[in-house]
Amino acid sequence: MQRISSRLTRTSSLSTLLTQTIKRSSNTHSLKSANLQKQQEPAIPGHFLKWGSLGFVRTSRFATGFTPLEPKPLDSIMDIERAKTKSPEDLASIWDDYHLGRGHIGASMKAKLYQLLVQRAADCKYFVIPLWRGSGYTTMFAQVQMPHMIFTGLEDYKSRGTQASPYLTVKFYTEFAESKDLVLIRGDIVFTSKLTDEEAEWILETAQSFYLNDVRFKLVEQFNKQTRDFEFKDVLRSLNMPIM
Repeated sequence: MQRISSRLTRTSSLSTLLTQTIKRSSNTHSLKSANLQKQQEPAIPGHFLKWGSLGFVRTSRFATGFTPLEPKPLDSIMDIERAKTKSPEDLASIWDDYHLGRGHIGASMKAKLYQLLVQRAADCKYFVIPLWRGSGYTTMFAQVQMPHMIFTGLEDYKSRGTQASPYLTVKFYTEFAESKDLVLIRGDIVFTSKLTDEEAEWILETAQSFYLNDVRFKLVEQFNKQTRDFEFKDVLRSLNMPIM
């Protein structure tokens, strides 16, 4: 897949906004410089019989052969024909369990919510999300171009622009949207030294909430269309985070 982030063209007003947002998060945890090579971690044993019912295959190393911006097709992860025999509830449960640990997250959503996400992301492709750590927060920059989401550190994006490396990439699989009203979601943590599984899950859930909740989406629209009126503290308030 062509690198999504290479398509970004930011206006000068948004650049100013990003600078201001970084200043507001000056109490953020500092992220240590990470080796650009992916971390290798042992696999966590799991429900192999359950996964086997769908033809899942897990290798012995973290994200073996994974290229962050070239996500795996669904048929390379599971046996789609077997999956067709499962109920939506069973399929979603097996999918979630399969992705536990090792720098992956699994989730699912209803097809109608996915269509709303696609619609709203069409002209609101970017947003900023605070991630609470310890006594402060670090700010993530989200790039949404469905069926993909990419998250990187705001400071990294500000300093490196389109060359900033993603921390987390997300792919939405729509193969069962029509037949089961189910969209499967897979997140891959590119640098496990920068994000934990729990943090990645929180980032994804929070990003979706800003696009799917009518009140929160107004902040996304403001960030993309009325940049000068956007206040990062409004994002903090909506998440019940203290304003630093």
